[in-house]
Amino acid sequence: METAVKTDYQDNWIDRLFIWVFSRKMAIALGKTTACKGYDGFVDLSYKIMQGRNADQQQEVVAVVLKSLVPSPVLWLIRTVTSPTKLVCELNAWFAGVLFEWLVGPCETVEVEVSDAAGNTTLQRSGVHIQKCRYLEQSGCVGMCINMCKLPTQDFFTQDFGIPLTMTPNFEDLSCEMVFGQKPPALKDEPIFHQPCLAQCATAQPKASACPKVHEH
Repeated sequence: METAVKTDYQDNWIDRLFIWVFSRKMAIALGKTTACKGYDGFVDLSYKIMQGRNADQQQEVVAVVLKSLVPSPVLWLIRTVTSPTKLVCELNAWFAGVLFEWLVGPCETVEVEVSDAAGNTTLQRSGVHIQKCRYLEQSGCVGMCINMCKLPTQDFFTQDFGIPLTMTPNFEDLSCEMVFGQKPPALKDEPIFHQPCLAQCATAQPKASACPKVHEH
């Protein structure tokens, strides 16, 4: 795995503002604070969310955090007046590439192939390639990646925004692919459902065939 040298991030004031806002929302939903500062505090709060909660409960807490960031009337309006057209999906990918760098590190919009229910495919620039996910690199945890990033984010965009999103993390090089406009498959049908713990995870269970945090329900 390409994790020997940890990436050094120099957060600007906008990055720090986003980190502060998200951390504050997490602390409110959790009912706990953290003594850690900046991005370290953000990740520490994620660990606290995991403690004593199964996979479903972790996702529920994150869902509360995400919904608290956007007023319900705004979400309703977006679902009502927009549809996941090629343009809408491409715009979402562009915004995600710009707004999420503080969270996941450098990323770029890319052209992807999107399939509909009938099996028809469309080429559109609605993909986001995350070069090396900051959140996954710092946490080193498969469970945190899936329960507190991938699944809640997919559900938030797909259900609350009405814009399908599929996220596919790569646990070999810590990259990730986001595809707006692509309905996410059931987790049990994805290879990552059987992903074992990463060596650098603080709570890794090397003998487990798959990360137990993903399978705790």
